[in-house]
Amino acid sequence: MNAFNYEKDVDGIVTITMDMPGPVNAMNQLYRDTMNATLQRLEQESGLIGVVIASAKSTFFAGGDLNELTDFKPGDEADFQAKIELTKNDLRRLERLPVPVVAAINGAALGGGFEIVLACNYRVLLNQSGTVVGLPEVSLGLLPGAGGIVRLVNTLGLEKALPLLLEGKRLKPVEALGLGLVNELVERGDALVPAAKAWIKAQVSNELASVQPWDRKGHKIPGGTVQQPNVAQMLSGALAMTAKNTRGLLPAPERILAVAAESTLLDFDAALIVETRGLTFLAGSVQAKNIINTMFFQMNEVNGGSSRPKGFEKTTVNKLGVLGAGMMGNGIAHVAAKVGIEVVLLDVSMEAAERGKANVEKLLNKLVSQGRLSEGKQTEILRLITPTTDYADLEGADFIVEAVFESVELKAQVTAKAEACLPATSVFGTNTSTLPISMLAKASQRPTNFIGIHFFSPVEKMPLVEIICGEQTSDEALAKAFDFARQIGKTAIVVNDSLGFFTSRTFGSYFDEGCKLLLEGVDPILIDNLGKQVGMPVGPLTVLDEVSLELMRKVNETQKAMGVFATVFDNSHSDEVGNILINDHKRPGRHYGGGFYDYPEGGEKTIWPGLYQLFYKAEVQVPVADIKERLLFRQVIEAAKCLDEGVLRSVADGNVGSILGIGAPVWTGGFLQFINGYGLQRFIARSRELAEIYGERFAPPALLLSKAEAGETLH
Repeated sequence: MNAFNYEKDVDGIVTITMDMPGPVNAMNQLYRDTMNATLQRLEQESGLIGVVIASAKSTFFAGGDLNELTDFKPGDEADFQAKIELTKNDLRRLERLPVPVVAAINGAALGGGFEIVLACNYRVLLNQSGTVVGLPEVSLGLLPGAGGIVRLVNTLGLEKALPLLLEGKRLKPVEALGLGLVNELVERGDALVPAAKAWIKAQVSNELASVQPWDRKGHKIPGGTVQQPNVAQMLSGALAMTAKNTRGLLPAPERILAVAAESTLLDFDAALIVETRGLTFLAGSVQAKNIINTMFFQMNEVNGGSSRPKGFEKTTVNKLGVLGAGMMGNGIAHVAAKVGIEVVLLDVSMEAAERGKANVEKLLNKLVSQGRLSEGKQTEILRLITPTTDYADLEGADFIVEAVFESVELKAQVTAKAEACLPATSVFGTNTSTLPISMLAKASQRPTNFIGIHFFSPVEKMPLVEIICGEQTSDEALAKAFDFARQIGKTAIVVNDSLGFFTSRTFGSYFDEGCKLLLEGVDPILIDNLGKQVGMPVGPLTVLDEVSLELMRKVNETQKAMGVFATVFDNSHSDEVGNILINDHKRPGRHYGGGFYDYPEGGEKTIWPGLYQLFYKAEVQVPVADIKERLLFRQVIEAAKCLDEGVLRSVADGNVGSILGIGAPVWTGGFLQFINGYGLQRFIARSRELAEIYGERFAPPALLLSKAEAGETLH
């Protein structure tokens, strides 16, 4: 009972304040034991007129204990289901108490926390930023298992409940009130419990106040069941859209749809059993384990600063210099000014610098028109950005992000000019996707303060920053760069210096393998479609068209000039195809009018017919399964090589970076976690098969062999 504080007032209202050990309240064994004991006491309480469920934490309730889910293994199904049933049975006991139960929600109530809330008769929510409610389990490859699906469908009906369940949407207070998922908003935390008690007192003569809608005689699902034509038609559309979005790779959305649909046909308690079976199935899936491992545990590890050097005080950037006002530069200026950082946006001409600021204004105008930003806030953000051509305006800057074109000479020029105006404590970050930091640092007078900070485009949307340490980069500079990334709301992974670093090198292997398949004679449309079928956002040829073959050619030329081309990683196939399309056919990519695809004005892109004349061989029949595995394994092996060579500092950085920066299929949990889910021994065996048939680039790295020999996994 120490985890819940039990207090009965003179009016006969009991307030249960959840205060479990640790930073948050969570649905674990202690919760189950405590809730069971609490209900026994409530069921025997004399003179009881109502119950308030509150929280002593800043978060109302954090949800299920994911450690229990990851510990679940084949053979544990009966025990796992029994735990879920205990949780559900107690929530049924809570909502069957003969007195009304009110949730006083003082912060986020997500997942299991919101399932507790839905089992209450009335819900009072604190109306403040950071307060959200919802059932986001789908984002972890799971479904709500403590009655969330069944209660939501019975409250809202199938049509309104499905988007919340399938998208895992987090609802702000006003949204939750509008949907009827909470009943009342209060503006102060100390008003929550009094508001809850006031409602209870007002219901003393209302016999139905303690009876949930689904326990009342004659209850019907709002909007009807799936047996009604309009609902069946809506469900059919939802199934088609889900299949399109998941490509059959993520089982959770499909299982959520099935449980939700069945909930409209079964009585309430039978539907709860179906929901339990659904969660048991998903909790045992490799997809859920992969996703939970990376998107929860490793994401928290990375964001918590596992790669940040210890012993340095947290720093904040007050003034930022951005060199280059192009797409990347103005994107960086945008995200920095949005969090209150003063930004100096510098370019070679005032016209270019002002154009960069104007692009920020366009993005902000869109947010204002969507109601996501006030005009006052827009003015405040724009006021913080100063376009200039004068390096003297950088004086006093805490941090510099150089975002000029990928040219060693150009970067050296702006580095020298900027450093002449900066204090000795400033950190100089170069935004580059491939060029080695140690080489660029040669232009710096303070190489210990020189670091790579690789942003992804579009900056305002992409959540990742790849921080790259050069040979002389100090731990203090790294700590400052990490703090800056977190200050602007980015997840930061930290890698060691090399050509292409981690993300560009690994991503490059994807379209390089696509080009190798093209050179072998495989249908280009098939190549792109199978890339999407393994879960990549787009096909490899489409990626190369978007990045532009011309840009890749310049990168390759730079690498060759440095004398290290093909010694670190192989992009020779994309280089070969790029040279053919650019030199012989003037097709450098989408930005230049066409590459692998034609882009008719106002129409859908179509494959360039010339690809079939140049490359396609009808007699070549590479098995579809092999094509899919080649496109996926090539990236996985490149990621493993980065870990083996010390480019990656941790498995967590590799997994989080591959999902957020490269677009690795979410179901894999990241490229390194994919190996664990696939099985290390099995992965090595399949890699060797692919290497024997298609080339040594598929040979498993030494690190994997040593891990397998030691009976270890990648953690």
